[in-house]
Amino acid sequence: MKRRQFVKTLGAGTLLGGSAFSGAGAAAEQRFNWKLVTTWPPNFPVFQDGVERFAKDVRRMSDGRLNIQVFAGGELVPPLQSFEAVSQGTVEMGHGAAYYWAGKVPAAQFFTAVPFGLNAQGMNAWLYSGGGLKLWREVYEPFGLTPFPMGNTGVQMGGWFRKPIKSLADLKGLKMRIPGLGGKVMAKAGVNPVLLAGGEIFTALDRGTIDATEWVGPYHDLRLGLYRAAKHYYYPGWHEPGPVLELIINSKAWEGLPRELQLTIETATAASNLWMLSEFEARNLEALRTLQEKYHVEVLEFPSDVLAALREFADVVLDEQAAKDEVFRRVRDAYRAFQADNAAWNAVSETAYARSLRKIKVGML
Repeated sequence: MKRRQFVKTLGAGTLLGGSAFSGAGAAAEQRFNWKLVTTWPPNFPVFQDGVERFAKDVRRMSDGRLNIQVFAGGELVPPLQSFEAVSQGTVEMGHGAAYYWAGKVPAAQFFTAVPFGLNAQGMNAWLYSGGGLKLWREVYEPFGLTPFPMGNTGVQMGGWFRKPIKSLADLKGLKMRIPGLGGKVMAKAGVNPVLLAGGEIFTALDRGTIDATEWVGPYHDLRLGLYRAAKHYYYPGWHEPGPVLELIINSKAWEGLPRELQLTIETATAASNLWMLSEFEARNLEALRTLQEKYHVEVLEFPSDVLAALREFADVVLDEQAAKDEVFRRVRDAYRAFQADNAAWNAVSETAYARSLRKIKVGML
């Protein structure tokens, strides 16, 4: 009788164990089908390509458990409505630039680019290791969003102008496509800033609806054909020295993912962040040569007095915005503190090295 009871108990235990194992297996095999909308035109180099690459990476690393369907701007929602679509849970993910949402979240601009601010290396340092990402997530929390850095263009060009800029007076009255804090700085100089999605820029510049535009840099600007609408191409990109692109995820959807799939996304976003920046660094010079040699674009440096005035306006803009918005002020203070430390280190590292190359006139090895 004892032996029969033992066998019954053992059988019951085996069944229970089997059920527990089956439950764990079911959880491990749970599959997710998500939608990701972007602000970029279809097949747009690096940006849209990078998002497609990210989706493939996630699918492969998760062995198909997380399948992300990517929609370019306008294919599912208008390009500049992806923030709302993800926040409201219409879709699970979006890709764009945080400063596009400045009207809703003024402090978001710090997580893309600040005029005369951090370059790509500095932004990565601030976000990943200097507390910037933690702040970013606090800022987006009321909107039900979890952000990740996913892409960077490096230092951009200063923009395309239909007429040359020889002094600050030449900026007054211009209509220029320039978003974010850079647009507010230009407004101080008398420019009328306009916000347009990438797919609308060429037509507006070509028809004279706008007089100038910034976009990204030579690789993208060549592809967009901006040289056909304007011939004066200015540098440096003071307004966007290291603009970050963002992946935003609906927070409820994010929290519903198993931890291993969250880690998959974290890994894939970091890989995409590196890949996009590397692509721009590798492609820009070749595109710049094409613009100059084939299309006879005039590449010009902003006059030093214009840059000096814009730098002063940038400080004024940041202070004015901080006075209106407590969250903006808190993020600005954290950003400025990190930038000051970063500049002090750069003075004896990156900046010192660049200065040494100029002194010995090093070009190509």
